[in-house]
Amino acid sequence: MAERRLDLTTRQFAWSQLSASARTELLERPAQRVSGELNSTVNAIIAAVRAEGDAAVVRYTQQFDCPTLTELRYPAEAIARQVAKLPAATKAAIDTAYATIRRFHEAQRPQGIKIETAPGIECELRYAPLAAVGLYVPGGTAVLPSTALMLGVPAQLADCPRVVLASPPDRNGDLAPALLYAAQCCGITEIYRCGGAQAIAAMAYGTESVGKVNKIFGPGNSFVTAAKQAVSQDPRGAAIDMPAGPSELLVIADEQANPAYVAADLLSQAEHGADSQVVLLSPSAAMITAVREQLVTQLQQLSRVTTAEQALANSALIQVADLDEAVAISQDYAPEHLSVQTADAEQLAERLTHVGSLFIGPYTPESGGDYATGTNHVLPTYGFASTASSLGLLDFYRRYTSQKATREGLAGLADAIVELARTEGLDAHARAVTVRLEDES
Repeated sequence: MAERRLDLTTRQFAWSQLSASARTELLERPAQRVSGELNSTVNAIIAAVRAEGDAAVVRYTQQFDCPTLTELRYPAEAIARQVAKLPAATKAAIDTAYATIRRFHEAQRPQGIKIETAPGIECELRYAPLAAVGLYVPGGTAVLPSTALMLGVPAQLADCPRVVLASPPDRNGDLAPALLYAAQCCGITEIYRCGGAQAIAAMAYGTESVGKVNKIFGPGNSFVTAAKQAVSQDPRGAAIDMPAGPSELLVIADEQANPAYVAADLLSQAEHGADSQVVLLSPSAAMITAVREQLVTQLQQLSRVTTAEQALANSALIQVADLDEAVAISQDYAPEHLSVQTADAEQLAERLTHVGSLFIGPYTPESGGDYATGTNHVLPTYGFASTASSLGLLDFYRRYTSQKATREGLAGLADAIVELARTEGLDAHARAVTVRLEDES
């Protein structure tokens, strides 16, 4: 076994012994601690892309990803060559995940509503797919075909006319065969080799190569998340799905949980990135000790041990008074992923509503949702799970309304409309009704 490098006893806490400020600091997301400097960097990148277009995106891509890249769009023939390299077993796994994700999202198809709200008044709720969507798939330290499926399947089901995918290339300017095959399954052919804030800016504002999109989807590191939030606040930019940043997992476990399972789940998120955060809440001191020991043992078996170790340094093993206190902490923290490994997991889960996605019981690893259970793994982070929703099919549509009135229907509502218009001092509103009813033609 490799030499132990992280003392997890320093990450073990008793909630009752922490002050209010210490509790807040303990559960603060790592990426949010450097937001000032980060936002300045992101704003500079966005400004450069808006001013220089392709030249800026290529320059940043050469700096961060591939020194020799000169063309952003991935040629169709290069995509075909990459996909041909994919092993049959990997294709089969992607096909399985595609099927479960499609099945779950297909059940979310929206239904329009048509109703007569009053005699002669017909109102409708209608849905239309977004015209152009940008899908961002993170790269860097991991290949993520699963994210291409999570974004591509609902875009495909919604029948969005234009679907763009952007992802950072490797040092040779290539994207992984598995990622490209997943995109192929979803019918995506417009693929760009760029990542980070520069990719978000390119899709939001458009460049010579990258056409502007209406809405940007997908998770990313703190730079990507900051860029998404910045462009969404600019009327000339693009809408976004949610602030989906560095990964986070909270586990609630009682004395009946299996510490090896709990530790494996915590590490599965810790290995995502150094800025990931994992938290354990348990009323059992013995369980916390056992999980800590399992973390140390399992950590050294990982290929991404350094990354996971860095994430664990920002994480916490917290002893709580009871499960009620665990629920209260979780509701306030609002985790992206929440694993409930307790004797009454299903009942406890009913009380846990501030969450991106729930994983209930000992045989529901968080990695199942990352890949192939069918739910979407693009989820709100930074505590936004208390107000934002997990990604779903409806996010790829916009809804709008219509109404149609007969003369008789308008006459029936005229008194109410005219009275309200005059109450608000809007005479032209009232006149728009009376002029019609005075017209005898």
